[in-house]
Amino acid sequence: MVPKAVPGAVVAVTNMSKISCLCLCLLLKPAASLAGVLPEDRADALYHSYDGGGVEVTGPSILVRKGDKKHFSVSGNYYVDSISSASIDVITQGSPYSEERIQKSIGVDLLHANTIFSLGYTNSEESDYTADTTNFSISHSLFGDLTTVTMGFALGRDEVLANGTPDFSENVDRKQYQLNISQVLTKDMILAINFENVTEEGFLNNPYRSVRYDNGSGGDEFQSELYPGTRTSNAIAARLKYYLPYRAALGAGYRYFRDDWEIEAHTLELNYTHPLKQHWTLDLQYRYYTQSEAEFYSDLFPFRDAQNFLARDKELSQFDNHSIGFGISYAFLNNGWRFIDKAQASFKINHFWFSYDNYRDLTKGGATGEEPLYEFESDVIQLFVSIWY
Repeated sequence: MVPKAVPGAVVAVTNMSKISCLCLCLLLKPAASLAGVLPEDRADALYHSYDGGGVEVTGPSILVRKGDKKHFSVSGNYYVDSISSASIDVITQGSPYSEERIQKSIGVDLLHANTIFSLGYTNSEESDYTADTTNFSISHSLFGDLTTVTMGFALGRDEVLANGTPDFSENVDRKQYQLNISQVLTKDMILAINFENVTEEGFLNNPYRSVRYDNGSGGDEFQSELYPGTRTSNAIAARLKYYLPYRAALGAGYRYFRDDWEIEAHTLELNYTHPLKQHWTLDLQYRYYTQSEAEFYSDLFPFRDAQNFLARDKELSQFDNHSIGFGISYAFLNNGWRFIDKAQASFKINHFWFSYDNYRDLTKGGATGEEPLYEFESDVIQLFVSIWY
């Protein structure tokens, strides 16, 4: 039998955070920055939408940046996720729910000669999860600005709660180290290499999710999942951008990830940017991702308490996904208007295909352990207007 959830319980809080991060990365992914040059003054108004696997995430985001163009630049971001879920995790282990996540962040960049010092703080709040992150980085350009080296550190402190269980409260401490190197190879080609290390300690599993095990009578039963109290991961990525003679650009990227839960992942990305006449720009993208399962993951354990750590989160299973993306942008007010220097409106859509190799869809029925494998499709839509001033 499936344990019942309290009304509004967030059965997949970890997955919601990942989806929110995905939307945020797609929305706010910046161009590679150069040390010695402060970001431009600008304001972005964005609307994002994720729909797939029984989950809908929508909301606005406002990003504003202002500085003196010589010594400092200050930024602020307000980001909202309105989440409703009837995902497979929720259907098989609890009740559909709706909730809202609000994220606020501030940052400052200080320029001294060829070095930029950056400091930022982010707070994210939802009904059963609070996250606070402080980050600091130093970026320095070398060899006539042909090489840029950036070192960064982020410190996070999360609080995990459980709706319907007032006395439940656990913490997660997170440290992130980054090293980025951007190198101009030729007048038409740039290479960027990124290394990242993340250490996490605390309550790393989901207070609502359960694992299932064979009850010995041809059926299954459920018990709470249990994760290790620590996790360390390392990732290295390389991105190459080649600028074509007619203002177009080709890009390619590869990322390798591995952690001490024995998850190994590979990501390949290809993109192409093409100008259309004077004001229009077209973007095309393809992305492929694949990962192995965590060492303590199983879709169906042989018996209760089969091992020290237990997980049945599909995001820790063996799976892969493909995505294609299309974007179009229109630049206007290029000659300025009042305090506005220029503006741009953009529309982007990414379609994803997810396929799980050892996570089964219990909603489809079938003999225990022989249910159909789970798969689904999703869309991420972005609408935004950017103003430079």
